[in-house]
Amino acid sequence: TIQFLPNDLSYSFQIISTLPFYYLMLFILRISLIYNTRNYFMTAISSFEFKRPIWQTAIILTLGFWLSASLVVDWVIMPSLYLSGMMSQAGFTTAGYTVFWNFNRMELLSAAVILTGALALSKTQYHWRIGSIVLSVLLLTIAMLDTYLLTPQMSAIGVQLNLFEATTAIPSTMNLLHGGYWILEVVKLVAGGTLLNWCWREQV
Repeated sequence: TIQFLPNDLSYSFQIISTLPFYYLMLFILRISLIYNTRNYFMTAISSFEFKRPIWQTAIILTLGFWLSASLVVDWVIMPSLYLSGMMSQAGFTTAGYTVFWNFNRMELLSAAVILTGALALSKTQYHWRIGSIVLSVLLLTIAMLDTYLLTPQMSAIGVQLNLFEATTAIPSTMNLLHGGYWILEVVKLVAGGTLLNWCWREQV
């Protein structure tokens, strides 16, 4: 017979803790994205009861998925990594760039779907808000800035810091990029939330 020692559970957690942290990050991100997709797919199905146009439903689904995924990354995954000390490890910059590279592409795809839906609805719905197109363009601009400016620049500076581990001071450029990132995140949440509210309340 197999007997379990009292420290078996703690030993299991030690094994889990030795796994590469970037695999853990990717696993958590995928689970959260799958969960959010399922929830908002059900929301999209229920929205047909109001006979919304297909593009309006697509915007609601995409916005809900995108905003909730952003909240999970910014307020769950990243704080957890910071508190666990994983950000101080040498391989964090490379793994973080891989995670955000995939996430930023998802943001670009979401912003493109939202802008396409807003343009399509502006042609078919005479009462559709022109402000929705402006907010959609703003969301696409934020996604492009994150993908092609902030993420590559912060990763490049992070790699340089890893090469000179004796350096303890964080460059002012990194602080400036972090500040810009959080400003864009706030603008994205406000603009996305406003557009989501408009689409949800607009009924045919």
